[in-house]
Amino acid sequence: MCHSIKTLRRADVPASDDEVQAAALQFVRKISGYRQPSRVNAPAFDQAVDDVAQAARILLDSLQAPTTR
Repeated sequence: MCHSIKTLRRADVPASDDEVQAAALQFVRKISGYRQPSRVNAPAFDQAVDDVAQAARILLDSLQAPTTR
């Protein structure tokens, strides 16, 4: 879907909060069709970014470290 969103699950270093937030913003921009929402839509847009970032952080923190083969 978003080819420029990089993989945040890495064995060497955990994803920073800034990386998770940036990925969430890019995802919400993609699915909403807004690069910058209107003033009236900004609260919903910002809440969606926060919700996606929180879900992504929960996922990343719950996954086991990748194994090398």
